[in-house]
Amino acid sequence: MSAQHKGNIAGPTHSAAFAFVQALALEMSAGKIDIPSFPDVAVRVRKVLADENCSAAQIARVVSAEPAMAAKLLQMANSVALNPGGAKVTELKSAIARIGLANVRTASLVYAMDQIKKAPELAPLRKPLHDLWERSVKVAAMSFVVARSWTRVNADQAMLAGLMHGMGRVYILTRAVKHPELFADGTSYHQIVRDWNASVAKAVLESWELSPEIIDAVENYENLDREGNGETDLTDVLTIANVLVSFHTDLPAMEMRLKETSAAVRLGVDAEAIQNVLQETASELSSLRTALGG
Repeated sequence: MSAQHKGNIAGPTHSAAFAFVQALALEMSAGKIDIPSFPDVAVRVRKVLADENCSAAQIARVVSAEPAMAAKLLQMANSVALNPGGAKVTELKSAIARIGLANVRTASLVYAMDQIKKAPELAPLRKPLHDLWERSVKVAAMSFVVARSWTRVNADQAMLAGLMHGMGRVYILTRAVKHPELFADGTSYHQIVRDWNASVAKAVLESWELSPEIIDAVENYENLDREGNGETDLTDVLTIANVLVSFHTDLPAMEMRLKETSAAVRLGVDAEAIQNVLQETASELSSLRTALGG
């Protein structure tokens, strides 16, 4: 555990916040990452994808064991963004071949989040979990469009990064359900989220064995002054996508925030260029949000 977070453990004065942060610190230090109701089939998909030589048939066998996940994968394969030719697929192996392994992982995590939101023990959090996931879906779809429109970053990887950018907040929320008094003290809860979101997200995504590029992007996308190392990267894409989702209804505010964001300079984008692209890709954004469950 970093010295920074050791120092933050005693930050909130509220006793419930102190107890919660202590427990969180122990979990992170021990690498004990356990989100309630995370489905076994998503774990099996992760394991089969870890084999670089896995075939579409092997993946299809695992996915087909859970009809809801299979349906999600087919929905993604037939979305406008991932199926520009319009030829519909109805067979899992063909869908997997079309969308690629990164999007199979994305589909498995979308399914996992659907199950987490339905967990009985998390019923009191259904609304905030839904809101967090809805935003993640919007950022994922936007990341796909930003990556494809202005960079050489893999758009599928960008979509997965966008989908995962809020996992620190999700994990903290699922843990806070055992500390209901925290929600009565919004200041302490929001301080915990602010101080811990990045490191918790990193721990969760490392436990899920996501790529270092995705983990780095999720950990650092909120740093608007981040210096790039040459060519635009996944973190830049996620930074811009988050800004666009945050300010999509307020163009003057978007323009101001983009001017303050070093990633926007590296991508060479401004509010006018963004608006043009968003108009051109409106149907793709909509289809991706639908396929991802937003």
